[in-house]
Amino acid sequence: MLSLTELWLPILASAVMVFVVSSIIYMVLPYHRSDHGGVPTEDELMDDLRKANLQPGEYVVPHASTPKDMAGPEYVDKMTRGPVAFITVLPSGPPSITKNLVLWFLYALLVSILAAYVAGRALGPAAQYLDIFRFTGTTALAAYAMGVVQQSIWYGRPWATTLKASFDGVVYALATAGVFGWLWPI
Repeated sequence: MLSLTELWLPILASAVMVFVVSSIIYMVLPYHRSDHGGVPTEDELMDDLRKANLQPGEYVVPHASTPKDMAGPEYVDKMTRGPVAFITVLPSGPPSITKNLVLWFLYALLVSILAAYVAGRALGPAAQYLDIFRFTGTTALAAYAMGVVQQSIWYGRPWATTLKASFDGVVYALATAGVFGWLWPI
């Protein structure tokens, strides 16, 4: 059994590796460029959303407050006529991804800590590379690839987008597992 402090180097290095790999995936590889489509009447839609004065948050249209409302004829008619949409409103202002990058790195660090905890409890200092790879990779896979599936199940996210994000999660899990196997203390 190993403590988290004994695994600080693979924890930090795997988080950095995932950060670098994800940067390459999103900035160099083209397969995520089709994840979001544009709206033909973008300016008009943005004007209408401004008039609604929506605060940052998540919204759904049509909206029903209770299960009883969802069964009502007005709601059913709105759902039938459409469009049905889940809307995420972000704060207005010039684009900046600094906060997102910091949060993404912290998330990668958290996943690496979790992977270290699971593997550190199951394995000793002289563990075999493949055992380390299996424990850390499986833990990282659950964190990076499985959660995005809910977005397609419940919120209508296109399955193609979810599958691409899940594929990214597999790549991040492999990177995490490889780094842990390489830097595991002997």
